[in-house]
Amino acid sequence: MYFCDEHRGITRYYEILKSSVCEKYQLRQMEYDILMFLYNNPQHNTAADIVRYRKSTKSHVSMSLKVLEEKGLIERRIDKDSKKRVEIYILDSADDIIKDGIRVQKQFAKDMFNGLTDDEIALCKQIFKKICNNAEACIKAANKKVPAEK
Repeated sequence: MYFCDEHRGITRYYEILKSSVCEKYQLRQMEYDILMFLYNNPQHNTAADIVRYRKSTKSHVSMSLKVLEEKGLIERRIDKDSKKRVEIYILDSADDIIKDGIRVQKQFAKDMFNGLTDDEIALCKQIFKKICNNAEACIKAANKKVPAEK
């Protein structure tokens, strides 16, 4: 299908941009993605949140969090109110990585929306949100038929 094939070009371009940050700081792409996810979504700061919202596997997230913690870039803290909840926080030592990541994200958005008007950009975002919601609904329906990963 056309959409499935074409979106890979968008994803590939973002991978190319973020690879410079990964190389500079000796990070795997998953580690970079987790740092940027935590930065952009501070309200979703548990391993379960990362798995759920990034559609990643528990094992990959767990391994990446361990590496990030060993590198001193994140810290896990037990929630005062819920001892079962372990929250993840980005440490100051990750500031340069985050700054470079923000630069990459801005460059990516600028390049992807090049030549589009503000109205066209807004329409693209609106349509993309609907497509993502449709995909999420389909995933939920499919997961009801297939047992979830443990």
